[in-house]
Amino acid sequence: MPDYQVPLATPYALGDLQGCAPSLETLLARLPLDVPLRLVGDVVNRGPASLQTLRTIHAMGTRAETVLGNHDIHLLAVAAGVRKKGKSDTLDDILAAPDCDVLLTWLRHRPLALFENGFLLIHAGVLPQWTASQVIDLAREVEDQLQGPNWQGFLADVFGNASDRWHDGLRGIDRYRVVVNALTRLRYCTADGVMDFKTKEGPGKAPDGFMPWFDVPGRRTAEVTVVCGHWSTLGLVMRPDLMALDTGCVWGGKLTAARMAADPAQRTVVQVDCPQYCDPLG
Repeated sequence: MPDYQVPLATPYALGDLQGCAPSLETLLARLPLDVPLRLVGDVVNRGPASLQTLRTIHAMGTRAETVLGNHDIHLLAVAAGVRKKGKSDTLDDILAAPDCDVLLTWLRHRPLALFENGFLLIHAGVLPQWTASQVIDLAREVEDQLQGPNWQGFLADVFGNASDRWHDGLRGIDRYRVVVNALTRLRYCTADGVMDFKTKEGPGKAPDGFMPWFDVPGRRTAEVTVVCGHWSTLGLVMRPDLMALDTGCVWGGKLTAARMAADPAQRTVVQVDCPQYCDPLG
């Protein structure tokens, strides 16, 4: 399986930032100095300082790596002129910045999934049929499109709810849509991997026949620890096979970091309280 070189210090994984740069600075002050950072995506949007957040992570160089979340891909599509801004978007500061092209080029070259030291880092979820190695391979197919010369055209076509299930015969844009939908949007699916994109509430609100993607029996990524965000109503979940770290920073919850230690007992959690920038009921 593709793997990154294990850093000298054990990294900390961070939950969704969504443009909350002040909370990021507060959290960084509580972490070991210069510790490697792994971010689960959605680094921008809805919070008050998307540009500052992006600049901070970009300036860290190889110390910090982030996978792409749905809000990050949305930013790229808005910048490409193929998707309209939403009413709650806070992306204007990035789009008007003198270093916009530099930042977006860097963002466009971020991975969709990372595998490191037994941890699979993605934004949202993985389908039960996929192994960790397959997730990395499929992510790289999408990354090739995002980093290629026709990336704007790719983003014009890749959004859509109709591509809600995987089969090995998928090709072209339908294949890419399923990969993007799973890795950046998935919360619930059926036992055979049909995805639901409507329900955002916690597990008690699962639609009939659906369950959290990480609870599907026989999930083929159960042998590694999946690190993810995206699901703020789920909250912090720390299991041997799962670290779910979106604790609703932008909604007035907490920003969470967790140590990516091989021994689950050593996965220290560090949290800071966050101002409420968005109304969960709005």
